[in-house]
Amino acid sequence: MTWLQATVLGAVQGLSEFLPISSSGHLIVVPWLLGWPLQSLAFDVALHLGTLIAVVAAYGDDWARLVVGAVRGARRGTPFSEPEGRLLLLLVLASIPAAIAGLLLEKWAENVFRSPALVAVDMAVMGAVLLIADRRAGSSSKDVATVSTRDALLIGAAQALALVPGVSRSGATISAALFLGYRREEAARFSFLLAVPITFGAVIFKVPHLFGAPEAKQAMAGLVTAAVFGLLSIRLLLAYVRTRDYRPFVYYRWAFALVVITVLLLRRV
Repeated sequence: MTWLQATVLGAVQGLSEFLPISSSGHLIVVPWLLGWPLQSLAFDVALHLGTLIAVVAAYGDDWARLVVGAVRGARRGTPFSEPEGRLLLLLVLASIPAAIAGLLLEKWAENVFRSPALVAVDMAVMGAVLLIADRRAGSSSKDVATVSTRDALLIGAAQALALVPGVSRSGATISAALFLGYRREEAARFSFLLAVPITFGAVIFKVPHLFGAPEAKQAMAGLVTAAVFGLLSIRLLLAYVRTRDYRPFVYYRWAFALVVITVLLLRRV
């Protein structure tokens, strides 16, 4: 892997992780389209460390309040009595389905799921799901402060689907939140908060495999690029959905799927 390839993939990861367009799908299809060798899954997770840094930078104050609230409640013997402690607990509970799915389907994620054709199908199908969910958002009124245990677990279950490339972690969680009646901006906010526990777990589990690997140095360039572009994409999405809907991302997903299918057909001719 060259430094240019690592940097490009870092930018791709950073831009697509928080937008509902599937970073894992892009990390499979972009090298395939450009004729690059497919990077290891450990390299992909190193890029996720970059976007983890981005979301912590964007929501560091929120996480500090959640932890402080839980600690304050714990000192009184009721760690989840305060709203911050309760939300922290719900974020942990919502992360469990994806953690279990990741452990059970790890080998499939490394091999079977890394198919451009599968990415194209998932991009198209989840684009339709996002469109339907977004149409329900006009009368939505819920916010993150009022999330229930049921809603958190349902959004967490949706996050587990993102193990399949093309689904999109943010796309699945945002769609689930929209279906449950959360405002567009609040759906994105909960999705970003929920990214921290599961991404941290994946990083801890996979990044050690990079040490001693041929692409370890290049991964650092990709990591930094992913962090910069990840923070940019968070800011852009939150600013955008305050006044607009998710339809452009739906159309992008469909166009992306069409490109992949067209290239697949042309390469078989």
